[in-house]
Amino acid sequence: MRFSGGFGSTLLACLSTLVVMREADATELVMFEQALCEWCERWDEEIGGAYAMTDEGKAAPLRRVDIHAERPEDLTTIRGVVFTPTFVLVENGAELGRIAGYPGEDFFWPMLARLLEKQVTPPAPD
Repeated sequence: MRFSGGFGSTLLACLSTLVVMREADATELVMFEQALCEWCERWDEEIGGAYAMTDEGKAAPLRRVDIHAERPEDLTTIRGVVFTPTFVLVENGAELGRIAGYPGEDFFWPMLARLLEKQVTPPAPD
């Protein structure tokens, strides 16, 4: 579908704004990682492949950030990330809590569940 004149530009700008607003309002689990991190690799092996398909992964999709890269603008308020991996639960741009390091699969899930209990906005039903 094509729109002529300023309407198409206005519509595109509005849609772009909605996408940015949705991303800013989203709950996500930010994984701070670095190359050659054996605990990051272990998380990937034990949890990473299935995470997006779990209820936790749907409530807080995973976002990976390299600890040495320039911090994305929407994450500049997150401070004190020293260990990798560090998992930070973020909602509406605010940190709700974190898991520093990877404690193994048996401890990760209950720790994440406790973080998700702090979530202000409940996840949308499927």
